[in-house]
Amino acid sequence: MTAVAKGKVYLVGAGPGDPGLLTVEALRLLQTADVVFHDDLVSAEILALIPEQVYIENVGKRCGHARVGQQQIHWLMINAAREGWAVVRLKSGDPLLFGRAGEEIEALREAGVEYEAVPGITAAFGAAARAGIPLTDRRLASKLVFLSNHQCAGGSLFDWEGALSADTTAVIYMPGADYEELAARLCRQGFSFKTPCLLVSHATTAHQQVHVTKLASLAEAPRFAAPVVLIVGAVAAFYERQIPGCTGLGEIPRLDLDLELAGA
Repeated sequence: MTAVAKGKVYLVGAGPGDPGLLTVEALRLLQTADVVFHDDLVSAEILALIPEQVYIENVGKRCGHARVGQQQIHWLMINAAREGWAVVRLKSGDPLLFGRAGEEIEALREAGVEYEAVPGITAAFGAAARAGIPLTDRRLASKLVFLSNHQCAGGSLFDWEGALSADTTAVIYMPGADYEELAARLCRQGFSFKTPCLLVSHATTAHQQVHVTKLASLAEAPRFAAPVVLIVGAVAAFYERQIPGCTGLGEIPRLDLDLELAGA
């Protein structure tokens, strides 16, 4: 009886786009994989890190149009692993956040295929970092909530009842194009129309765009190209704050270092 080769599937987070934000483990796996199945939003700069001999296939979807159906993605991973290959399922951001990882993990378990999740920097963290704002602040925001404004085909939006309040920072993934309805929904669930918000497109990449506004004016905001995240809450106001010439900070003391004592 011939033994079946045993491969493994790695659900890997590619981060928000900047290849410098890949984890060391993610980079190692990309460079030692046999097969990479990647989402459409994984940046070209990250894909360029994969060696030429690795088989690469785009299995992503954009604006509801899928190159490959979800069930077919499951079978691609399962069949490749059964051939004994090291399979990387490469997802933008973090694989466990709004990335259908639950469905893929379930399929792999049912097929008896070994798998491992490798976390990545999610778009919310990349967007906030490059915009120079915190997501929590002990004076303003004690709660951080990740939400999606996307729904499955034929399904209804999830209920956000009780999730939002004045001391919440909400990060909405896939906010869609109907900003007027989204703003109204956020205000019905606990925010004021005066709440500041930040739209960030292609966070951490050379194509990053940022627009600051308030929920009352969100409907007039530009429609940036996906991927877009919307950061809503008092912390978004940090984006507009400037410290010209560091005035008000007082004189910054000079720190003299003895380089010889420091071993330089």
